[in-house]
Amino acid sequence: MISVVNYGVGNLKSIVKAIEYVGGKAEVTAEEKKIANSDAVVFPGVGAFKAAIGRLSEMRNTIDELTVPVLGICLGMQLFATESTEGGLHRGLNYIPGKVVRFPNHVGKIPHMGWNEIRIVRESELLDGVEDGSYVYFVHSYYLQTDNRYAITKTDYGLDFVSGVEKDNHYGFQFHPEKSGKAGLKILENFVRISKK
Repeated sequence: MISVVNYGVGNLKSIVKAIEYVGGKAEVTAEEKKIANSDAVVFPGVGAFKAAIGRLSEMRNTIDELTVPVLGICLGMQLFATESTEGGLHRGLNYIPGKVVRFPNHVGKIPHMGWNEIRIVRESELLDGVEDGSYVYFVHSYYLQTDNRYAITKTDYGLDFVSGVEKDNHYGFQFHPEKSGKAGLKILENFVRISKK
């Protein structure tokens, strides 16, 4: 079973449906015992960093000890960072060293919303069968600044930003795989496959 962690953000049902569509089993939960015993865990994401990290702090011991595959989506990926500047300066989970910052005004329209392409910069099991240059769906005003060693995909939006990360058992995407058509479903299918190992 894949646990989709409920920490007060939106977009929970669509990720569950997408995981089930590619052959996985998923449920939304905030129960630490269920999360601790999951085959994999998803941190979904539509919401504000401060409120989300506040909710997660209540289950910090449990999520820090996870050794199964963990996938962060959009805000979920940003929560993996060391800190975020959204609504002030806030400490993140520090699974992926880095800082979440707002797009500068010169990039164009903020939020960055709609379809954009990803450039694969490092091999990852999650990207097996995903074509370089695939278009995926974004909606965000903030992005993660991190070392290139953690980047698996990058995207251009007035600047070159990291749109996919991997470190140990933590994976993250700034885009929404559950809204990204064939490429997104392939990523989720790979995640389900990895969770069954």
